[in-house]
Order: sequence, then C-alpha cells, then structure tokens
Amino acid sequence: MTNLTKYNAWLNGVASDEKHELEAIRGNAHEIAERFEVDLAFGTAGMRGEVALGTSRMNVYTVRRATYGLAKYIISCGQSAMDQGVVIAYDTRRMSREFAFAVAEVLDASNIKALIFEDVRPVPICSFAIRYYKAFAGVMITASHNPKEYNGYKVYGDDGAQMSINSTDNVVNYISKIEDYFSLPHTTILNIYEYKGKSDKAITPNVTVIGGQVDSAYYDTIIKLSLSPEITAKFGANIKLVYTPIHGTGYIPVTTIFKRLGINATVVASQANPDTEFSTVNVPNPESADTLKLGIEEGEKISADVVLGTDPDCDRLGVAIRNSEGKFILLTGNQIGILLLDYILLRLTEQKSLPQNAAVVKSIVSTTLADRIAYSYGAKPFNVLTGFKFIGEKIKEWEEDGKYQYIFGFEESFGTLRGTHARDKDAVVGSMLFAEMMIYYESIGKTVYGRLIEIFEKYGYYTEKNLTIAYKGLSGMSDMAQVMSKLRTLQIAYLDDEKVLSVSDYMKGIRQYPDHSEMIAMPESDVIYFELKNRQFVCIRPSGTEPKLKIYVLVYANTSSESIEKAERIAKATKELCL
Repeated sequence: MTNLTKYNAWLNGVASDEKHELEAIRGNAHEIAERFEVDLAFGTAGMRGEVALGTSRMNVYTVRRATYGLAKYIISCGQSAMDQGVVIAYDTRRMSREFAFAVAEVLDASNIKALIFEDVRPVPICSFAIRYYKAFAGVMITASHNPKEYNGYKVYGDDGAQMSINSTDNVVNYISKIEDYFSLPHTTILNIYEYKGKSDKAITPNVTVIGGQVDSAYYDTIIKLSLSPEITAKFGANIKLVYTPIHGTGYIPVTTIFKRLGINATVVASQANPDTEFSTVNVPNPESADTLKLGIEEGEKISADVVLGTDPDCDRLGVAIRNSEGKFILLTGNQIGILLLDYILLRLTEQKSLPQNAAVVKSIVSTTLADRIAYSYGAKPFNVLTGFKFIGEKIKEWEEDGKYQYIFGFEESFGTLRGTHARDKDAVVGSMLFAEMMIYYESIGKTVYGRLIEIFEKYGYYTEKNLTIAYKGLSGMSDMAQVMSKLRTLQIAYLDDEKVLSVSDYMKGIRQYPDHSEMIAMPESDVIYFELKNRQFVCIRPSGTEPKLKIYVLVYANTSSESIEKAERIAKATKELCL
C-alpha cells in the first residue's frame, strides 16, 4: 500500500472534525511520507510519538490499534485474565485523557475489565494500582519527559513492572496483523471526569472508575519507607526546600507525603497546575537546568538548600543543591542514585536492620561507584540491562526464591525505586527520601553536598559524560542500525589512551577479552559495552523509542578536574567511532 493510498484511507476514515489536519498536508509528499511510511513502533517500552494523525503518530486510532492487539493477547490468556483486567492511568500531556478513554473503550468492547483513574496519576501509583487490584496488565498514557508535542503508551504486566519481553512480543504479533485502523470495536463511555469520590465506581459492566482509596493505600505504604521519621518530624518544619511538579502529576502525591511527614516545602506556584503545553519550560525534563530554573530562582528567594523537580509522569527526579560556595548545582542521575543508595544503606546499618542478603540493582550504563558503595556496607550489587523492567524482574525473582532482599534500584536516567510496592521508577518516594536525607545530614551538622564530596574522597572521582547522536528522516532508524553494525566489525584496543579490557556485545551475548570469550547471562539487546580499568566503561546503544544513538561514558580519576578532563577526551574519541 502506497503512502498516498494510506493517506486517502485516513482522510476518509477519520472523524469529520479531524479532516482539516490531513487536508492541510494534501500534496505534500514529504509530510505524507513522514506520517504514513511506517507504523508507530511498539517496542519493549510501548510506543511513543508526536501527537498527530497518521500511522507513525500518536492518535486515537493508533491507540485503539495497540489496545486491540493487547486485548487479543489478554483474551488468548483466558477468562481469568479478562476478569483481572487492565488498570489505565494517564498524565497531564496533550490528549492523555482522550487516549486513556480510547483504551478503556476498546477493552470494554472486548469484554475485558478496565479500571480507569478519575484524574491524572503518576507512574508509581499506576504500578502500585496494578498490584493493589491484582490486575492482569496496566496501561500508562505518558511520554515521560519528552517535549510537549509527544505522548506515549506504556504497558505493564501483572507484577506492576513494564510488560516482559515475551508478552510484549505476543502483543506486537497481534498488533501487526491489524491493517484497518477505523473498524476496530469500541464503545462510547460517558464522561466521568466530574467523579471525585473515594470509592471506586462502575460505569459499565466492564469499566470501573478508580477513586481515591488506592491513593490512600499508596501513601500508607510508602510512608513506611521513611528511614528517619523521628528526625524528620523534629526538624522537617524548619528546612527550606523548593519543589516543582513541572505542570505534571507529582504535585498532589509529593506534597501529600511531605505534609504527612512534616516536611516544609515551597511549591513553585507557576508550575503547580497541569498544563499540556508545559508553558514555563522548553522541555519538561528535570535533568535540564532550564527546567529547574524557576525552582532555583524560588530557592534563591527563600534561601533554600535544595530544589526538587519531578517530570510529568513523576517517575524521574531532578535535584539542585548548594555546593561549598553556596551556589546551586544540578546533580546528575548517577549522583542522585549514589547519594540515596549511601543514605539508605547508612541508615539501615545504623538501625541494625540491613539484611544479610541485601541487594541493590542498577542498569549497566549507571555508575559503577554504586557497586563499591554497596560492597562497603555488605550489600551485593547487581547489574541489569537498561530499562526499569529488568530491575522489576529482579525483585520478582527474589520474592520467589528468597535468595536476596531488594533494598534499592536506580538508573542514571534519574529514576530510582526504594521499596517493592511498585515495579517502576518512583519519584514520589525519591522526593521523600531526598528531603529526609537533607534533614538527617543537617541534624548532624553536615550537608548533602558535603556527603557527596566525602563519597568521592573515599572512593575516587567518577565522572559521567553522556552523548546523543540523532538521526533524522525516514532513514533515521536504518542509519542508526548501520552505525551499530559498523561498530561490531571494529577491533578497538584503546579509547583515547585508555586500554579496553573487554568488549561485550549484548546482541550476540558474548564478552570478548584479548585471549578468551565468555557468554553473557542477560537477554539479547542491541548494546555494545567497553570495559576499562578501575570500573570505567563506555556503552553505546540505540534509544528504544527514537532514532537516537546513546553514548554513556564513565571514568575515574583521583581529582575532580582530572576526571572531568578524561571524560571529555574519551567521549570525543567514542563519538568519532560512531560518525
């Protein structure tokens, strides 16, 4: 089927009030190709794209198609799976509510139970709710920290983690067989957004609106993860902390848990309310200095010590703290991770409650400093592929065999999870723990920044340098694939002046040393990992949702300046290999 044929089919198939968007690109071969050359990919992380009409975009028709494929898979799993149903949550982005309804309407027509939240909720509450209701699956409508033009569709399994690779493959198989976007069965559900009750409310035999009871259960669960409740209660009202939800779903849950713990927080008023355009920032990504700019300005006004920011679906936490000169600096995802890891293990050790089989988990692209910190407290570190689903799989594995007890997990991409109440990143708990960590250190005459420097002085200065190479146009994905293929043919003994100890190809499942090779006990993934001495590494992998090649560099040196300079050199040498 040609692009023009697809275009005409959509022009005839969409609702009358949508036709103007397609009429506007009539005769524009390039734009038609951009929208209709391919279908929006559904990968291990679901699907994500710009909100617009077309097969390669996020719209109600691509959402229905994905959901019908999911429905077919659920039906194939039997009546019990259909009765367990699907939890549906959504964030504050463009069309999130409409897409969430589209999911519920397709499931309703397929006689599959659907539980949809009455208003926006963050990722961690979605994950928690799947476990709370013992649902078979979950769908979260979000594009996380992407630009405002994007939205996405994340699918979860019955354990609250993102759906497993095997189950996702089955869903994709059903989706791929659907060619007609416009005749998929779906019902029309009454508008339920005025419902604000505590109890759940059935609106059709298959569809139930989730009220506030699951929120209360979530708060009651995560407040038990506090490690310094007495200290927080004593000093929490006196601290100066700024929080911004960046127009996202974090506002209510984060401020609720702060209030319950007695933590004083000033909210950035101009960023408190939902805003589909995220009008106060360029991109709603808390990793960015621009995104936390208003928070830092508020912090300067009130002489705050820390600024916390969560992304639209509240699974990532960005942090700015004051350095030794009193200036705000942004922490990296790795620094947030090691600070929380160190604090958690420190407090559990002080309280003599750290299990003998304690385990922490991080992705292979996250700092190896975490391994050294874990070992120093007697905990065992584990490394998994990028994607929080793999951390969730470890939690499930240990719950079943009892070999280890999960303590903490994180990724360098600003995602952390303390507790097993959810199986995805939880920035509500992350915010809670970072705030109380600050209170704890201040109560003993220290600062968070001071503790960070203590860690570096003890273990050495680890610096990360992450790069992204974007590929544009219809050939973007294939161009990126060619680069990965080229890298697999190269014999690389040095990166700049650092000797390569081994090269791990996770696609082939082989770790190659100069004189021997060994198998990698991890799932197949398009990742190449260069091991350097002193736990340094370089890792290269394609993005799971966009035509972007990601380069991760982690280096070690005795001083901060040496480490930063080395990171720049090795990043530059690695990028040249990819061009």
